[in-house]
Formats: sequence, structure tokens, C-alpha cells
Amino acid sequence: MRQKRSVIAAMVIALFVIFPGINVGAEEASHASTYSGDFWTRSTLTGDWGGARNDLAKKGIIFDLGLTQVYQGTVDGGKKKTWEYGGRGDLTIHASTEKLGWWKKGFFTIEIEGNYNNSVNAYTGALMPVNLSPMFPRPAGDNLNVSAFNYTHLLSDYVAVAFGKFATLTATSGDMNEFAHGKGDTQFMNMAFNLNPVVSTTIPYSALGVGVIILPTKNPQEAHISFMAMQTNGQSNVTGFSDLDKNLLTFVGEGRVRTNFFGLTGHQVLGAAYSNKEFASIDQNSRVIIETGEFEKSKGSWNIHYNFDQYLYEPQKGSGQGIGIFGRFGVSDGNPNFMQYFYSIGVGGKGIIPGRPLDQFGIGYYYLDIKNPTFTGPAATRSLLRDEQGFEAYYNIAVTPWMKLTPNIQIVRPAQEDVDTATILAARLQLIF
Repeated sequence: MRQKRSVIAAMVIALFVIFPGINVGAEEASHASTYSGDFWTRSTLTGDWGGARNDLAKKGIIFDLGLTQVYQGTVDGGKKKTWEYGGRGDLTIHASTEKLGWWKKGFFTIEIEGNYNNSVNAYTGALMPVNLSPMFPRPAGDNLNVSAFNYTHLLSDYVAVAFGKFATLTATSGDMNEFAHGKGDTQFMNMAFNLNPVVSTTIPYSALGVGVIILPTKNPQEAHISFMAMQTNGQSNVTGFSDLDKNLLTFVGEGRVRTNFFGLTGHQVLGAAYSNKEFASIDQNSRVIIETGEFEKSKGSWNIHYNFDQYLYEPQKGSGQGIGIFGRFGVSDGNPNFMQYFYSIGVGGKGIIPGRPLDQFGIGYYYLDIKNPTFTGPAATRSLLRDEQGFEAYYNIAVTPWMKLTPNIQIVRPAQEDVDTATILAARLQLIF
């Protein structure tokens, strides 16, 4: 009984990273006021559905539906010169139990997403996907899955609990950054600028979990501290309940605080994760493999991630417009996680051109330090990878509030030692329905 209590206690930790509902009320008011309007100025392509969408929003039900299409090509270097087309659709439904007339301070979230066709990720030789969007809900193309189905409840103005299945990289997920974050739909396309890659070994994308969020100032935009326990082997195409008896857990904690350096908006994020899973070691000896018939294992993996964003020019504080800088840093155990160190830096901007309030741009550089996996054989020890680095620049043109066209360029020196530096061009079209 005592052991059971300790497991339950360990799982009652959280993550604003995957906490979707704490500002649902504000989102509802915003959506309800912008669904209506003419074809070119309303927030969504399909509008207010004859008034039904606004009515649903007032009752606490929000539908967010988008489609991202990418035409991208490796034009120089890499493993293969080719162009590929693919896309990803995403439907997220938020429901407020209070506005539905049920009970107070409860929020449900459901996310359904799928991708189709191909990407050039396999042809660059890089560890970092140059097109992050088709990696969700699963890297293999042409699939449709329920990535999230969870419930969040505010116990007070300072504490909330959440449980269910979570998509850990939603638009309001952890490792949040003003200028470099998301699923590759709106800002940068490369994974290295949307999230810290050192966490990818330990934190699953879609998994059962339970957690708690602490709000020191009542306002989640000012500060939050969060912890969570989730199923390590979680996947978007299974419920996960059949795997619960294996006791494979990932524990995540993160804090985010809004700063006011130079009188301008900024944010600081610090987090850590640990998984008790048994991983394949990055160092393998052929003799051991032959004798045992198994790869050498390493128990557990940990990582620490940090990021910041800081406006340097902000015409109106809190408006979400201006120019700023961003950066990320990550460190892991180095074995089994061979991505030992990582950092990225860059410049981002929103609405800086007069008359173009919704346009965005970004320029960034990343460096991934690899603790080289080795394979020791009878004759020699062979290394497999080198450190990886890359550059990306984009400009997101808001044709309308619901249609965004983005030209993109990336130059990546891939981790595969025998592959030349790749130049990748892309055009991305995002539609918000």
C-alpha cells in the first residue's frame, strides 16, 4: 500500500508545457470577437458558421482547425537532391465545463492530427528534421491519430491539476519561446529552433500523464512552476493503458517567468526531465553483442533545458509586436542520449512593417554537440557521427489573418560524416479554418 501511495504521489506533478486550458477564457473571448467579419479580415477561412461558431464559443466550445502544406527541396549537398510535398492537419477542441453549465473551473482538450505525403527530412543527412511539421503525430506519413484527450481542473487561483493523454508540443507547450516555438507551422521549420532536442530522448510526444501547475501570482502569463509524470513509451496511435503495468515513467519539471529587462518584455525558462527507461547504450562492443545476443543497455536518462526571449524593440509593451533575440541551451547525460550539448541563438520579429501587423520573421543558428556513438569491433573502434550545425531564415507573409505564406532557407552541416553541407529551400502555406 505504501509503495502504491508513493507511485501516485510521484505522478501528481505537472507541466504547463502540456497544460492547455489555463487561459481558455481569454482565448474564447478573443475567438468570439474575431470569427465574424468579411472574407479578407476575419480570423478564420470558414468564418463564424452563420453565427453558430460564436454561439459555441460563448458556451465554452472552441474549434481550432488548421492545415499546413510544405513544398521543400534539397538543392545542394545532403544525401539526395530532391523536392517533396507534404502536409499536416490539426483539429483541437477546447471545452469549458463552467460555460457549458456543468461544474466550475474545468477544461477538456482533444487534439486530432494527421500528416500525408513526404518530406526531405530523410535526404539531408541531418539529425534535426528540417521540416518539423510532418513529424506529428508520427514520423511515418499518411496517418491520423488522437494525440491528446485530457482534463484540467483549477483547484484555486494558484493550483491546477491535469490528467489524461497529452500532446507535449502543442502551441502552448513547454520550452515556450516568443520567437522560436511550435510544430513548424508558423515560425521556424527546423526542429532545432522549435524545441530543445536534448529532451526528445526522454519526453514522448503523446502519452498518458498526470500533473500539477503552480501559479505564484495567479496569472499564468507572469509565472508558473510545473511538474508532471507521464508514460515513457506513449505514442499517438495507442491509448497507452495496456502499457501502464511496466512502470516506465518520465518525470518533467519546468518554470517560466516573465521579465522586464530594459522595460521590455522577456521570458526565462528552466526545466529538467528524467526517464527510468532502459535504453541502448551509445557505445557497443561487437564481442558482447555476439556473446549475449543483445545490445548493451544503459538504465535511465536525464536532461536539462533552458531558453530565453527578450524584446529589444517593443513599440507597445505586451502587444506581441517588435524585434527581439532568443536562445536555447540543453545538456544531457551523454549516454544513452548522444546529443550531449545543444544551443541555438537568433533574432525574431513580429509586425515591424507598417501595415503588416501579422507578418513574422526569424533568423537563427544552432549547434548540436554529439557524444559520438561508437562500435568497437575486432580491428578498430569506428565513430558514426560528427557535431551538427545549421542556419535558418524565414519570412512569414500574412496574406490574410487565416492564410500565411512563408519562404524559407536552411543551410545545414549534417551529423553524418560522409554527407556534404545541405542547402534546403521551402515554401510553406498555412491555412486556418
